[in-house]
Amino acid sequence: MNKISKYIDHTLLKADSKLEDIKKLCEEAKEYNFCSVCINSSFIKDAKQYLKDSEVKICTVVGFPLGTSNSQTKAFEAKSAIKDGADEIDMVINIGLLKSKEYTRVKEDIESVYKACDGTILKVIFETALLTKEELKEVSFLCKDIGVDFIKTSTGFSTRGASLEDIKIMKECVKDKVKIKASGGIRDYETAIAMIEAGADRLGVSAGVEIVTGQKINSNGY
Repeated sequence: MNKISKYIDHTLLKADSKLEDIKKLCEEAKEYNFCSVCINSSFIKDAKQYLKDSEVKICTVVGFPLGTSNSQTKAFEAKSAIKDGADEIDMVINIGLLKSKEYTRVKEDIESVYKACDGTILKVIFETALLTKEELKEVSFLCKDIGVDFIKTSTGFSTRGASLEDIKIMKECVKDKVKIKASGGIRDYETAIAMIEAGADRLGVSAGVEIVTGQKINSNGY
């Protein structure tokens, strides 16, 4: 798997991230040929300058990390981010509505952002750590029906990140109709490969450099 770098969304979403951190992230993404950088939307314009003349995409987050913003706010966030230069949008579902079995409202929330993206790649974050297997299946099927580009396991800010079981359940539901992004807790090459082999098409990681170079880290981050 010598092209693992193209699976990686090189991620920095911490609240105390500085401009110099974003610049370093972008420089690393260019050096290691990562698919994208995943950053908070306030840094999109800066990242666009740092990534000038490169093929690295800019991914940003919407309704992050709780997913509890109303649909209109999420849609506005997505439109604004795209206007600023985002190539991909990662949105968080309304987890509470899903657990309340308000499936129509969950679908409408996702659809509002899907329409706002208007062709821009949309990844829908589930926060699998907080879901039962049945809830995970239900929202996977909803996203398949809507036609989103990716479904994604986690924000990296909950009790755990992606698991192989999560990926296998999601893959079983969407087959090849929707791609899958595994995120949270992926900190070494072996885990990254296992996620890909289980069905992940993209990896959201802060340890991208360590993964592609084989370094070991002890971080508890994204």
